Amino acid sequence: MSRRGHADEEGGIVCDPAGAGTLIPGGGSVVSSMPLHPEAFTEQVAKILARSHSERTIELVGPLAISLDGRPLGLENLYRMVQRDPDRGVEIVEHYFDRLIEGDALSGTPVPLAVAMPRIMPRIQPESIFESLDREQVAHVPYVNGTVVVFVLDMPQMTVSITTEQMIRWRLQPEDLERIARENLARYSPELRVQVVDSAEGGRAAIVAEQDGYDAARLLLSGLHARLAPQMGGDFYVATPARDRFLAISAAPERLLERLKERATEEFRRLPYPITTNLFVVTRDGVAGTAAA
Repeated sequence: MSRRGHADEEGGIVCDPAGAGTLIPGGGSVVSSMPLHPEAFTEQVAKILARSHSERTIELVGPLAISLDGRPLGLENLYRMVQRDPDRGVEIVEHYFDRLIEGDALSGTPVPLAVAMPRIMPRIQPESIFESLDREQVAHVPYVNGTVVVFVLDMPQMTVSITTEQMIRWRLQPEDLERIARENLARYSPELRVQVVDSAEGGRAAIVAEQDGYDAARLLLSGLHARLAPQMGGDFYVATPARDRFLAISAAPERLLERLKERATEEFRRLPYPITTNLFVVTRDGVAGTAAA
């Protein structure tokens, strides 16, 4: 599998349109940059889609929400992606929807298990994705801190979500997908690069920044405790505020832990594909959550 950033839409928030939408006809002028206001941003996205995919039916259904051929789509992650690199806003939007449409076409194509197996990878997602996605249609297993582990096929230019229907077609259970995905994740980067820094407060922090779409998912590595515990002085905490963030700190001192919580909260609010502000505790026996039950 190639090591690159993904332009996938799996697990993106899908908004339920309220009331009648505004139909966007094909054509129309598109400016070279994207507006900052959410409603203006959504209108500009619709114009870009109408220009590049004129055969599609596009409706505005709310701030940061459109309907594409009757399928409701939330634009929250796309909006955050553009905010991080506004000079490339139009390019980001075009690439985002090209990959989305290609992914939709691939998801409807049966893939033999023998071909799919080495490409099955895990992603950690917040439980809130099921507020707009049908839980029964998404292959997943429950996790801690109000999250779930979903599964994707890692393709050369994108990732494609694995549905329950596909899983059944392969005659697998969610636990089978989890085992395969964790094994593939371990092989994906066997020499995990970790940057360890000493804190002024006396503790240590470890950062994983492969930027390949699986940084947060590396919390699922079975050998994570053995890999980091010697440098972290034993059990440690991990923050995964978004898909491309993994930051571990030693269990003490308390001030360092508070700084990690503050950073996790800020990145959860700002970055695309947010996961959780809660910290995970990594021990020899496994990973536990810190969210209230």
